[in-house]
This record gives sequence, structure tokens and C-alpha cells, in this order.
Amino acid sequence: MATLAEPLLMTVAQYRELPHREDVIEELHCGRLVALTRPKMKHVRLQQRLVAVLTPLATDKGIIAAEVPFRALPEYELRGADVAFVSHLRWAAADDEDNLPGSPELVIEVLSASNTKAEMREKATLCLTNGAEEFWIVHPKRKTVTVMRRSGASTVYEERDVIPIPLFETSMRVASIFE
Repeated sequence: MATLAEPLLMTVAQYRELPHREDVIEELHCGRLVALTRPKMKHVRLQQRLVAVLTPLATDKGIIAAEVPFRALPEYELRGADVAFVSHLRWAAADDEDNLPGSPELVIEVLSASNTKAEMREKATLCLTNGAEEFWIVHPKRKTVTVMRRSGASTVYEERDVIPIPLFETSMRVASIFE
């Protein structure tokens, strides 16, 4: 009787040797190539708004950037954060010819129609166990931000709320993201 062979896991080195498609964003999840749809402009605008709102709050601590590629686990993971905060120390130490090792200290995902709860939970767990202090999910339709912390705490902030940001030793109004 024939048995099904387990699929071979792809390493980041092997991934980098592949020809890449222009019509999708490709990431490596647990050694498997995953094609993601390109974001719509409303998604991109919200990413840029997050960068604009967070940058003045984080300037003395680190860098806020959109579409940050990172390797939460060195061999079989290569993902991107919609928006991320990386400390000045880690940003300066990152190899220009590689991707950020580990997860950014803050990973922010803007929820899209193609995202599932399971995908968001899995990415949050991956990030929070590999360097992230916080993982945010921004829900554009509900105008909420779910903040998950490494401690296991999870809070949903609504448009009228203020989010404490311990990494920056400050806070911000949720409404400022959606203005």
C-alpha cells in the first residue's frame, strides 16, 4: 500500500532562488509558499496613516515602517508586517542583504476580507513568541484595534478609546487612525 509523502519544507534560501510572480505577494509560512492577494488602496492608505500617526510617537525609540519583511523563525519563515515598529538598535544591526531576524517589536496587521481569524491568531502567536511585544489587528470597518500582548492580555479598543503604548511610553487615540 502506498503512503502519502509529507511535502518537503522550503527554506528561505530555496525561496529566494524561485522566480517570483508579480500578481501576488509571496511569503514563506512554516516552510510552505503562500500567495497573498495584493492590497487595495484603502488598505494601503490605512497603512500609511498608521505610519504617519505612530512615527512621531516612536521617533526616539525606533523606526515605524510599512511592509517590513521579517524572519520570525530563521529557516522556514519569511513574512511581512503591514506596519511594524523596530527599535533603533535592531534596525541598525539588521543585515542589508537579509531580512529582519525575529519579529518586529510591534506588528500591525490591517484586516482585509481575505484574512481569517485563524490566520491572524497564528501570525500573532508566531510574532509574540519570537520577539514581538505587541500584535495589533486594525479592523477598518468596525474602526477598532485589537491589541495582543506577549503577556497574553488581549484588549479591543474602539474608536472613542485611547491605546496605551508601553513600547513608546505614551498612548494614542484610536480615532486618530481613522481620521
